[in-house]
Amino acid sequence: MTLDTCNAETDFDDPAAMPAWNAMIRAFLAHGQSAPDHLAEVLRLSPGSVLAQSAKGLFCLMLGRREMVAAAQDVSRQVAVLLEEGAAPERARAYASALSAWLEGHPSGAVFHLDRVLARNPADTLTLKIVHGIRFILGDAPGMRLSVESALAAHGEDHPLRGFALGCHAFALEETGAYAAAERAGRAGLALAPDDAWGLHAVAHVHDMTHRPDQGIALIEENRRAWDHCNNFRYHVWWHKALLHLDRGEVDRVLALYDDRIRADKTDDYRDISNATSLLMRLELEGVACGGRWAELADLAEARLSDACLVFADLHYMLALSGDGRPDAARRLAARVAKSGAGTPETARIAAHPGELAARGLAAFGEGQYAPAFADLRAARHHMRGIGGSHAQRDVFERITVDAGVRAGALDAAAAILSERTALRAGRPDRFAESRGAAIAEARRNAALYAAQ
Repeated sequence: MTLDTCNAETDFDDPAAMPAWNAMIRAFLAHGQSAPDHLAEVLRLSPGSVLAQSAKGLFCLMLGRREMVAAAQDVSRQVAVLLEEGAAPERARAYASALSAWLEGHPSGAVFHLDRVLARNPADTLTLKIVHGIRFILGDAPGMRLSVESALAAHGEDHPLRGFALGCHAFALEETGAYAAAERAGRAGLALAPDDAWGLHAVAHVHDMTHRPDQGIALIEENRRAWDHCNNFRYHVWWHKALLHLDRGEVDRVLALYDDRIRADKTDDYRDISNATSLLMRLELEGVACGGRWAELADLAEARLSDACLVFADLHYMLALSGDGRPDAARRLAARVAKSGAGTPETARIAAHPGELAARGLAAFGEGQYAPAFADLRAARHHMRGIGGSHAQRDVFERITVDAGVRAGALDAAAAILSERTALRAGRPDRFAESRGAAIAEARRNAALYAAQ
């Protein structure tokens, strides 16, 4: 049986498919634009590959869009036929089982099947990265870290993809609060894989979470090779740079990055929309009117009201609808999220809690109903990790929660949340924490003066 660059088994009929498969692995790990083309070439040369077909289906589901679910279902049916027609190696069968589990509403089931692949061959960097990605979608940071650390010994100095494994380790370390170790791992990974955008962005996360915007901006600017080749992930790197500039109070620079880079292409990928909506909302919370920028995002969000793929995406669609002043659409989305939570698969459980509370709270915030918004968002916040994404991505919801509390007059509760937020960020108050702390102090002084009259 022929082994790929991960020293893992394959099932290609045509040996010519192997170079394309190995190129796909490298591009996928690097978030490169060429990954779909390489995979298409593999399937052209070896259409009967259960491994490649199943990988395609998993990649479709990771895109988090309703039409991609239909595409993954088509792939799963083709894979079922292939499995009936003949034997397939264990790795390929596990990929097929992972695809089936996710399509049945159990992404953690997909993780289970892929973890078994890693248990047999921890040097399988492709499987490691796919598991890492699904756990990221599930918000399972401890699982990400355990998974990577179980595989690191098999990614020794002689492993051609060791740098990418270190990049995954760096991100998992950052998301579990080990900031210094995350920075070391990320920089070590970049030295081995200078095109590893994920590892670079893990270090940028560290700089964001530890309030070091100057170093974060320098890191991104000095390592363009790591991310300039990327698919739409490059927009996410620009987003990180914008966050760092916002922490320095450079609003004009943030808006320029938004217009020229982050939304240069008006895609409807939920990840691109989440970059855009969360950045605009951060600006709006700082009193910056973003004007017509909201409209195209709200149009895209309104077209996705019935998607029901990821709560993470739904909540960012909610930001777009609220930002553009579309309360009716926002209420419809909140109602649909609540309805999605009535089912039994784990994706429905996430919609039920915290999705329903968070969606309702965001809709209320958009309508200026700050007391009910704060009540719902506060109730949801300790469960928000379940929607997936990173600390940095979910922070927009923390900021809205704090502002809702301040505007509702719940000063002590808002201050407590602000303190918890700072503790998560290595105990270093950023510009947001400092400004909201000052606003709370001023509100308390005003309340005391009023009471004394």
